[in-house]
Amino acid sequence: MNNLQKIRQQLTKLPDFPGIYLFYNEKKELIYVGKATSLKNRVKSYFNSRLRNKSGVTVRRPIESLVHEIAKIDYRTTESVFEAIILEAIYIKKFLPKYNVLGKDDKSWNYLVITNEEFPTVKTIREHDLQNLEKKIELKKKFKNIFGPFPGLNSSMTLKILRRLFFYRTCEPKSGKPCFYRQINQCLGVCSSEITAKNYIKKSINPLILFLNGNKKKVIQNFAREMNRLSKNESFEEAGRLRNQIFQLQKIQDFALLNKTFFENEKFSENKIKTIEGYDISNFGNNGLVGSMVKFFNGQPDKKNYRKFKIKTVKKQSDVDCLKEVLTRRLKNDWPLPDLFLIDGGLPQINATKTILKNFKIKIPIVSIAKGPTRKNENFFTNDATILHWLKENKTLSSDRAKLLLSVRDEAHRFAINFQRQTRKIK
Repeated sequence: MNNLQKIRQQLTKLPDFPGIYLFYNEKKELIYVGKATSLKNRVKSYFNSRLRNKSGVTVRRPIESLVHEIAKIDYRTTESVFEAIILEAIYIKKFLPKYNVLGKDDKSWNYLVITNEEFPTVKTIREHDLQNLEKKIELKKKFKNIFGPFPGLNSSMTLKILRRLFFYRTCEPKSGKPCFYRQINQCLGVCSSEITAKNYIKKSINPLILFLNGNKKKVIQNFAREMNRLSKNESFEEAGRLRNQIFQLQKIQDFALLNKTFFENEKFSENKIKTIEGYDISNFGNNGLVGSMVKFFNGQPDKKNYRKFKIKTVKKQSDVDCLKEVLTRRLKNDWPLPDLFLIDGGLPQINATKTILKNFKIKIPIVSIAKGPTRKNENFFTNDATILHWLKENKTLSSDRAKLLLSVRDEAHRFAINFQRQTRKIK
């Protein structure tokens, strides 16, 4: 079996999951490491030179110049793109692969740093700024930890996700006034002097460091152990916070973590389905009936086109009737139509959506997702047979497209819940 045959055989074994891919040369040297939302799609794309730009001209990405040197392909799967980003940085820092180092662009090489303060916080820094701090003494004085490099990272979104997961401070310590995030329980009270520096580092910074070192499972184990201890001591509020953190760590949302150019090379962007609208209904018994609409474009949230709906015609709890009202009101507006409607629910919801679209003489594919006890058991329903091909494998989560739809569904749910809580506070 020649080298090309071996490579082709290795390509068939690549899974349709997030992770990192590793290219080795004949000397068994790691020459390149990259991240992917779908290992199968991403790696196969390097061996397809017929990629075209917006003008229809065939183009080759710079990294494709190394293809002839590849003798072996290996990979590591992760549970999320976020963890793939972290693992990629760990491999680059440890092995310094030739084509990662030679092909780097300083503008895209970001680092995450934890400041060396009484109440540390997390920031991003560009490589050229880091290089200006040449002396090790100066680095140690300024930063407690440095993680990276992270090529092509959406830094602002990364910081937001890390703050939601670990509650690191973005406020002024001991200011005497609770910050915005303290008011929504995403700050441990550094601003309002409700936590000591020692406990803050223990509860926020140390778990964050462990996570950025690629030890998510250890973080979850530690949180679970502490949650059980707090529950036995009837410290239910603290235990509840840890329970929520564990849930968020197990279900990290990946959208908008990578720069747009990364998604442009993924398979789902080549499909006609680029704009997705997601809908969810939230209620508090028979009260607080609200609906949400979120919009994603090319795999990223388009927040300026999010919409909130207070239910006006439904007087009792009925998600299907509420959904009909929301869709009817949405379609009466002259807003651009999406390529796909994504609905939270099962067959009743998809049938209701079909009825509303028919009333408006609109033919757009619909997908609904029925919640299961775990992500792996969630089922997809659709009114369009071509969507089954687009999802690749019906009723599984093996495709990056299915994961994208789950992200849209989860974001619609989050947006609806937040709106419902806001309306209850106003009342």
